[in-house]
Amino acid sequence: MNAKQKEKGGGLIDLKKKSLWRRLKENKVAQGVSSVLLPVLFGVLILALWQGQVLHKIFNTDTNTLPLPSRICHIIIDNIPAFAQNALYTLLVAVIGLVIGSIIGYLIAVFAATFQKWGKGGLTIVGAFNAIPIVALAPVMTNWTKDISNDPNIRSMFAKTLVVMIVCIASMSINAFRGLTELKPFALDLMKSYAAKKSTVFFKLRLPNSIPYVFTALRVSVPISIISAVVSEYFAEYIVGVGREIRENIVLGQYPTAWAYIVVACLIGLVMYGVLMLVESIVLKNRKVK
Repeated sequence: MNAKQKEKGGGLIDLKKKSLWRRLKENKVAQGVSSVLLPVLFGVLILALWQGQVLHKIFNTDTNTLPLPSRICHIIIDNIPAFAQNALYTLLVAVIGLVIGSIIGYLIAVFAATFQKWGKGGLTIVGAFNAIPIVALAPVMTNWTKDISNDPNIRSMFAKTLVVMIVCIASMSINAFRGLTELKPFALDLMKSYAAKKSTVFFKLRLPNSIPYVFTALRVSVPISIISAVVSEYFAEYIVGVGREIRENIVLGQYPTAWAYIVVACLIGLVMYGVLMLVESIVLKNRKVK
């Protein structure tokens, strides 16, 4: 009996453990904490290995090529005005190109959804732009726009914004097209049964249904807009921006400063992505994508 009781007791303990684990898995607060805590702990671990020069031994490199995080932080703090100015130029290019490219991409998706016979073929062509390497696109845009103004700053800004815009069009058009066409079952038939106009169907059904897909596209476009802005600055005529500073410092052998600008570029991307997640949580608070 004692053995059975122990077994039963052990079983009860296991059941309690399982129920606690299940409660943690089903608890939204616990899920939210773990989704933030685990990446933070992983990041702290990487920084500790980096600062302790463990990564230098693993990759067989020195502290000049891969400077310590403490040195990178000192460089940023000591040169805040210069870093802020260059970060602002890169941020402007990324945001302007992202907004214009997303609007054009959505308009293309609306056209494709309205005239699906020709629109789907157009989306295939737009999607092909996504396969063009940014390294190849940036110098072409720089040469193509060299005659639009006598001011090198205007020419450079236009060329860089154009690169970001082209890259962001594809993801928005494809995702928005899905949102405009993949409607809930019988929803379109119900609207037709009420003899709803095409404009009513668009504003009451297609547009609201496409909003979650728009944010899905922006999740892709926001990081790639920063990458496109930084890479396009490598080939820009006007010497300004985070990407240009990374290039110039690598050429001069100033790797710690180049790494500092790389960190700034990462911070710009994180801030933009964080703002996007905040806006998405507010707009889609009571909605779910099926």
